[in-house]
Amino acid sequence: MTKPLILLATIAFCFCVNESRAEDLMAGVGKVDITREGADAGTNPLWVKAVAISRGKTHAIIVSVDAVAIAEIGSIKDPYLKNVRSAVQKSLGISPESIVVNASHCHGVVALDVEKRTIDAITMAWKNRVPVRAGTGSGDENRVGENRRLILKDGSQADVRHAYSLPGNDEVAAVGPIDSEIGILRLDRVENGEPLAVIYNFACHPIQGIPSGGNTADLTGFASNVIERNLGDGTAMALFLQGCGGDINPVIYKPTNQPRDGEPLGNYLGLSVLEAVRKIKTNADETLSVANETLVLPRSDLEKRIAEMEVEVDKLVDSLKGTTLNFDAFLPLYVKYHLSGDYPSYASHRYLQDEMLKRDDWQKLDENNKAALAAYVKNIRTMEWLTRKQINLALLERHHARNKEAGKTVDAEVVGLRVGDFYLVTFPAELTVQIGLNIKKKSPHKSTFVAGYTNGYLYYAPTSEQLKNRGGAQEDSDCLLAPEWQEMFEKRVSELLKKL
Repeated sequence: MTKPLILLATIAFCFCVNESRAEDLMAGVGKVDITREGADAGTNPLWVKAVAISRGKTHAIIVSVDAVAIAEIGSIKDPYLKNVRSAVQKSLGISPESIVVNASHCHGVVALDVEKRTIDAITMAWKNRVPVRAGTGSGDENRVGENRRLILKDGSQADVRHAYSLPGNDEVAAVGPIDSEIGILRLDRVENGEPLAVIYNFACHPIQGIPSGGNTADLTGFASNVIERNLGDGTAMALFLQGCGGDINPVIYKPTNQPRDGEPLGNYLGLSVLEAVRKIKTNADETLSVANETLVLPRSDLEKRIAEMEVEVDKLVDSLKGTTLNFDAFLPLYVKYHLSGDYPSYASHRYLQDEMLKRDDWQKLDENNKAALAAYVKNIRTMEWLTRKQINLALLERHHARNKEAGKTVDAEVVGLRVGDFYLVTFPAELTVQIGLNIKKKSPHKSTFVAGYTNGYLYYAPTSEQLKNRGGAQEDSDCLLAPEWQEMFEKRVSELLKKL
């Protein structure tokens, strides 16, 4: 990172904290169904949910949208965020910097007028504000997700995707970490003590879907359903904030012996949230503060890595060799030689008679067949690696072309929010889980949580270490950012948390 770029990043920060302690803490909720007409989601519809929190002249609007992203990919398009903020500022007088919009990252299809429905949900929340008490806590859920990065024995890394096959079990040495913590903000009505809203932050990837393959809010939608049906008098709203789920998959993401179904995973998450929420004590005298900054980050230069990967692809193609077997011959042989290790080609007595007569006819047959099988399997493994590299190379090429056109830097909006002891920082990309773990560990506050996928979408944001693996996993390849982004972001977040 050059000194001018670091200076540019520092200058580009516009730091402003609005804080209020004098008046009552107020909050209201609103939610609107945003399921696309003609794409019914059954018992798990897509929602836009909003919580409006205010104290004196300080306001925070927290919005969760059941969509894959805020523009760029999926069915929400630019300038959705700009238009929503502008309309809310005009009608309610709320500063755009006080509005946080998080995508759950479920891959559902939203209504065409999602922008209007988002404004309606925010307006509803604002108009329904009542005095509240706030409390912070955390839960734990380790049954829902797994790190999709596979650390291979040769030192490289791959990932678990439907876009390509898994590496062989004999190639895998370890897996990456998960973050099982659920960050929770509980808001109770002062009037009757009943819960008004539960905001919960968790790192996951809601891409399990449902058995029919239809439209759905996925596992986080199911989780919110469980919470809302079982909390207080049943009128509370559960709002999910996606965490650092960039490299987190649902467990058993590629099943072949059971249907893909996010509901059981959502039930696990929802019940764990409920268990934690019931232990949280709320207080009336809670600080509210919001900070909004623009961080200027360096874009990646992928030209060298693309050239290297093109050579790697060529080598893989050249390594494919002719084999005596075709697939029809390979499959029965492969099964046969894995069913019987000692006598795969015939009954034992033929082998034993050969041994008695000091012949090796059957043994030679097996040796030849095993060699043919090994050659065929080697080609299969090579083609699997070739597929992974070609798909990830295409991602690199796409982002390289985009970065060349856009320039050397990209703006990233970072928001810091404090409600009492609840501290939240956001980033507009698919942060990998280690980023969130790092921020939590360094934070001076016990209850610090991180939400990616917020106020925009900059694709994946892996660690600088993970970016050494460009082309090996989607997170490293589907990325606009240069490795220096991580240090810049974590440093500024650390400073931001101290000021909230």
